[in-house]
Amino acid sequence: MKGRILVVNTGSTSTKIGFYDSGEKLFEQNLTHTAEEVAKYESVMDQGGMRRDSITDFLVEKGIALDTIDVVMARGGLITPIRTGVYEVNKEMRDALMSGKDGVHACNLSALIADDIAVEVNKVRMQKGMSAMCRAYIADPPMADEMLDEVKVGGLPEFPRRTLFHALNSRAMVRRYARSVGKTNKDVTVIVAHMGGGTSVSLHRNGLVIDTNDALGGDGPITPERAGSVPAFPLVEMCFSGKYTKDEVKKKLVGKGGAVAYFGTNDFREISARAEHDDAYAVFLKGYSISVAKYIAAVSVVVSGKVDAIVLTGGIAHNDAVVEDIRSRVSFIAPVEVYAGENELESLAENGYGILSGEFDIRYYHPDHF
Repeated sequence: MKGRILVVNTGSTSTKIGFYDSGEKLFEQNLTHTAEEVAKYESVMDQGGMRRDSITDFLVEKGIALDTIDVVMARGGLITPIRTGVYEVNKEMRDALMSGKDGVHACNLSALIADDIAVEVNKVRMQKGMSAMCRAYIADPPMADEMLDEVKVGGLPEFPRRTLFHALNSRAMVRRYARSVGKTNKDVTVIVAHMGGGTSVSLHRNGLVIDTNDALGGDGPITPERAGSVPAFPLVEMCFSGKYTKDEVKKKLVGKGGAVAYFGTNDFREISARAEHDDAYAVFLKGYSISVAKYIAAVSVVVSGKVDAIVLTGGIAHNDAVVEDIRSRVSFIAPVEVYAGENELESLAENGYGILSGEFDIRYYHPDHF
C-alpha cells in the first residue's frame, strides 16, 4: 500500500489523529482541549480553527511536511440522507455539517478540518510545482441509511425507525471477517454488535446495512451510559410529571442512563470488577449481555436466520465474561467472532488506502440525492 494518510477524528473534548505511511501507522495522538480552551467558543462548530491549528502544529513537531500528505481521512458527521461508502468532502457536505440540520456534534468538525488541511497541503504542493493534489474524504458516517423500507416501519407513522450506528467500525469489521474466509463484504451476511458507551447492532448483507438501531436516539440495548429502548407509558409519565425539563429527560436516556443511572459510573471495567462481589452489579452485567443478545436475535429474523457470522466489537468486547455470555445465547444463530476495540483510526486509514488503490468508488454528497 503506497501513500501517506492523515486521519482526523474529533470528539467532544479531544481530537484524535493518526498518521500512516505505506500502510504502517507511524503514530497516533490524542490532542486534548482543555475546558478553558473550549469555553472560549459559543458552539462546538466554532472550534474548527483551533483544532486544525493544534493538528498542524503537532505535525510540525513530529517533522511531518504537509506536502507529503496524500489523503486526509475524516470521521463522518451527522448528515443524511446518505449511504455507506467513501465521500469526497465538497461544498454541499460542508454546508450541511455547518448548518447542523441533522444534529450538532463534535464529529461534524472532522470533515471540515480535514478539508481545510487538504487545502493547505495543496497550496504547498502548488508552490513546489507538484501536480498530484491531496483530497479530504469521510467514510461510513454514523447516519448512513440503507435500511429496508419494511424495517423502518414504527408503531406510529410519526415514529419511523431510523439509523444512527457505528457504521465506520462495523463495516470495517465485516470486511475483516470476509477476508478471513476468503470472501468480500458483498458475499456475506453478518450481524455486528458494537459495544461501547453506545451500543449498536447492525445487519450487513451483500455490502449493505439493511437494519440497525438508533444508538443515540433511545433505540437499542442498554449501555454503560444510555437507557436504550424503554417502556413507553412510564416514559410518558416521567415527561409530564413536572419534575424534569425536556433536556433532563433526554439526558436520562442518553448520558445518564444505563449503568450511570444504576451505579453512577460508565466505567465498564469497574462494573465488571464489582460484579464479582456484588449481586446488583452482577445482575446488571447479565442484563446488559441479554439486552445485546436480544437485539442480535431480533435482527437475525430479517434474513430468516441465514447469517454467516456474528461479530462482537467495540471496547466492551475486551470483557471476556460479557463476550462468553453473549456467545452462549446467540451462537445457535451463527458462529461468533470477536474483534475487540473501537478501531476507528485504523478503519479510516483502511478506507484511505482503498481510495488510493482504486478499490473503493468515491461518492459525492448532495442533500437531494440518495
